[in-house]
Amino acid sequence: MPTTRALLRSVPVALLVGVLCALTLVGISTLAESVQDAVWTTLPEAWDVMGPDGVPWWWTIAVLTVTGLLVGATVRWFPGHAGSDPITTGLVAPPLPVRALPGLAVALALGLAGGVSLGPENPIIALNVALAVWIMARPRAAIPGSPAAPVLLATAGTVGALFATPVAAVLILTETFAERGASAGRLFDRLFLPLVAAGAGSVTMLLIGAPSFAVDIAPYSDPQAWDLLSAPIVAVVAALLVALGAYLLPVLHHGLHRIPSPVVALGLGGFVLGLLGVLGGPETLFKGLTQMEELAQTADDRTWQGLALVAVVKIGALVVAAAAGFRGGRIFPAVFIGVALGLAATALFPAVPPAVAVGAGVLGAVIAADRDGWIALFMAAIVVGDPTIVPLLCLALAPLWLLARNLPEMIVAPPADGRPEFAALR
Repeated sequence: MPTTRALLRSVPVALLVGVLCALTLVGISTLAESVQDAVWTTLPEAWDVMGPDGVPWWWTIAVLTVTGLLVGATVRWFPGHAGSDPITTGLVAPPLPVRALPGLAVALALGLAGGVSLGPENPIIALNVALAVWIMARPRAAIPGSPAAPVLLATAGTVGALFATPVAAVLILTETFAERGASAGRLFDRLFLPLVAAGAGSVTMLLIGAPSFAVDIAPYSDPQAWDLLSAPIVAVVAALLVALGAYLLPVLHHGLHRIPSPVVALGLGGFVLGLLGVLGGPETLFKGLTQMEELAQTADDRTWQGLALVAVVKIGALVVAAAAGFRGGRIFPAVFIGVALGLAATALFPAVPPAVAVGAGVLGAVIAADRDGWIALFMAAIVVGDPTIVPLLCLALAPLWLLARNLPEMIVAPPADGRPEFAALR
């Protein structure tokens, strides 16, 4: 058990790690947004190809294909090959060598800017963990007696920055401690420094201007007994649809990674993502945070079939992007999928309140994509933005978890020999 003096001495390091994690996220996000604005707005307007409904269909296909080729070139030729394939790891993975970080940052920024249907969470956590390990290897920054401290602090700081609250970081690390059988002692002693880092990351993001995850839907003001049945039904349907993608993921991953060159494989993956973007519309591109807000605002003008199509296309885009080897995470697009399915459910059955349908949809989609009940519950609650929905979501989580623990995980086992995934890298 750490002493009070040891914890106090380590607080400045935890604060520094949390702030740096937020600044890294802001830097890469700002770069990606600048490139995105140039590619999707400035260039089409300058070349007079922008129409009243946005860019033409061929522009979407071209941009996604070029994005795939550029990410593939980064994976092929940058030192460290842009880190590990995110679909083979969880949120918390072993630290990468520092030489792999520039390629990882470039691949992440390209994917975010080009419209790839993945979030920033896995790569940005991997990047910050590697930086924290490098920083805390210096004697003045080390935390005595805690070799895992850099990983825990950077993970907490980054998750706190991603969601602008330390709560998500605590939930993830609690699950991590349980899975790894952490040593005896007070749980809060082990969470104390990560909580400081998460708080520092969250506050930094709030000061800079953190994006909101809440969507504009009617509050849950009139609970009905029917909600006890409709919530788990929507959650289970969402989980099963995402699980269909998880069934296909290993097959598609194996097929694409049999292609010798990552440039060709990721270019092909980008081309398919472009086709899916044309089919599903611009809402199905990118990580999904801004797009799910736009979807909620226009839901009244859409049919339930149209909303369901958007969700299915996004599932396909998530599976293709992950299988091809794009650097990104699964939580952000899973949240979008849950919102789209929830809106489709309430459009098909108006008796189901939007807050119930959307919250349950997010709960089911995230738990199927990430297999973490805490994060699924947390994301569902903040997307709805209404604390009165939490007890109902907890009840819906019970049957959902019994189902989800028997569904395939959206993860692929890494090569047994530990070699890079593409033949050209071996």
